Amino acid sequence: MDPLIYEFRTAYAGMKGEQLAETLRPDLQSSSTKLVYIWGNGSVHDVTNDLNFLFYSDPASPRMSQEEATGWCEIYLSYWRAVGEILAAQGLLDAMKPSKPSSWTKVYEAWKELTLQIIRGYTHYDFENWTIPCLYVAGKYLRIFAIRADEERKSIGGDAADTDMQDDFDPESEEHKMLEDCTRHLNRIFQTCLNDRAPLEESRKWGIYYVINLLFKSYFRLNSAALSKNVLRAIQAGRGDMPPFDRFPKSQQVTFKYYEGVLAFLEENYVDAEQHLTTAWHMCHKDAKHNLELILTYLIPCHLLTTHTLPSSKLLEPFPRLQQLFLPLAQAMKKADLRAFDIALRDGEDELIKRRIYLTLERGRDIALRNLLRKVFISGGLEEGKDGTPPVRRTRIPVVEFAAAMKMSSGEDIDTDEVECLLANMIYKNLMKGYIAHERGIVVLSKNGAFPGTNV
Repeated sequence: MDPLIYEFRTAYAGMKGEQLAETLRPDLQSSSTKLVYIWGNGSVHDVTNDLNFLFYSDPASPRMSQEEATGWCEIYLSYWRAVGEILAAQGLLDAMKPSKPSSWTKVYEAWKELTLQIIRGYTHYDFENWTIPCLYVAGKYLRIFAIRADEERKSIGGDAADTDMQDDFDPESEEHKMLEDCTRHLNRIFQTCLNDRAPLEESRKWGIYYVINLLFKSYFRLNSAALSKNVLRAIQAGRGDMPPFDRFPKSQQVTFKYYEGVLAFLEENYVDAEQHLTTAWHMCHKDAKHNLELILTYLIPCHLLTTHTLPSSKLLEPFPRLQQLFLPLAQAMKKADLRAFDIALRDGEDELIKRRIYLTLERGRDIALRNLLRKVFISGGLEEGKDGTPPVRRTRIPVVEFAAAMKMSSGEDIDTDEVECLLANMIYKNLMKGYIAHERGIVVLSKNGAFPGTNV
C-alpha cells in the first residue's frame, strides 16, 4: 500500500482531483501488476497497520484534520478489499490464495462499500470539492461491476438460494438486480452533490452532471427511462443554485443534452427533442463517431416530423449502420413509393424497435403518401384561366385518381372509403389543404399551397 499512499500524498498536496482519483481506479488492463502489488499478501491486519501509520503516525503525512484522515483511511481499506475481490474474479489470485472464491457479485458488493465510504467522506468528514473526481471513479465502476455481476448471474442461472420458496419470484426483476441496486447508490451521490449548500466555488454541485449522466445510462439500460424525469425535475427545481451549464466540461454537456433530447423524443415532444439533440450534435467532437451516430439516430426522425427533411447520403456516409436503416426509407419517401417504404420499415423493424424509433419512423409513411398525392396533383396539368387570367393548376381531382395512384404505389387493392379516410387524415395533419366533396367523388384542393412546405 505504501506506493499508493505516496501517490495519494502527492495528489493531495497539489490539490489535483484527477490525479487523486487515479489512485482509486481499478484498471486491470493497464495496471494489473499494480493491483496485485497493492493486495500484497492479503493480510487485513498488515494493511490496517500500514494505513494507520501512513495516515496518523508518519511525519510525512499531509496536513488534514483527524476526521478527514479517518475518512481517507477507511476509503483505502475498502479499496484494498475491493482490489482483492477484483483480482479473485479475474483469476489472478489463484497462485497466492487458491481457496478465495471469485464472483463479480462480490466485487460489486466490495466496490459498493468503497462508494459508501467515499460518500461518507463528503457527508461526515468534510472532503473538499476538488476531490470530486473520486466520486466519478466510484460511480463509474459501481455501474460497470453491477452490469458484470448481472451478466454473471444470468450466465449461471442466478442464485438458487435467492429464488427457493418464493411464489412471487420475477425472473425479469432479477435480471438487472445489481444495476437496480446501483442506481439507488448513484442517486445518493446525486443527492450528495445537489444538496450541498457551500458557495459555488467550493460546492460539490460541480460533480452533478457526471453523476446525472451515469443515472441516465443506467435507467435506459434498465428500460426505465421515465425515472430520468425525476432527475430532470430535481435539476429544474434547483436551477437557481446551480453553476452555469456552459461551465461544465463539454463532454458532460453533450451527454446530458443527448439524453435530455431522447427523453423529449420518447414523450413525442419532437420540437424540444430536436433542439436538445441539435445542441449535442454541434458540441460533440467530430472524431466521436459513435456518439455522433447515437445523436443522429434520434435527430433524423425529429427532422423528419418537424421539418419533413430527409437525410442526405453525404450526412449518412460516415455511419454505415444508419445508412442501412434510413436510406431505404428516405429513398422510398422521396420517390413516393409506398410499397418500398413498407418493405424498408419491415426489414429494419427489429433494429428500429431496439433503438426506440420504429413508431416515429412509421409516421414517415404520411410523407411518402403526401408526395404521392402531390404527384397526382401536379400530373393533373393546368386549367385555362377565366377572363384571360393565366392558367392555374387543376384543383378538383376525382378520388378515383388518388385511389389508382395508391394502388399502383402500394401494390394492394384499396377501396374508395379507405382512400377518402386517408385523404381526410392528410388534410387533418395539414399535409394537404382542401376538402372532400363526398357526394361528387372529388377532392377540392387549395389554389395556394395545396401541399404546405413543398412550394406547390
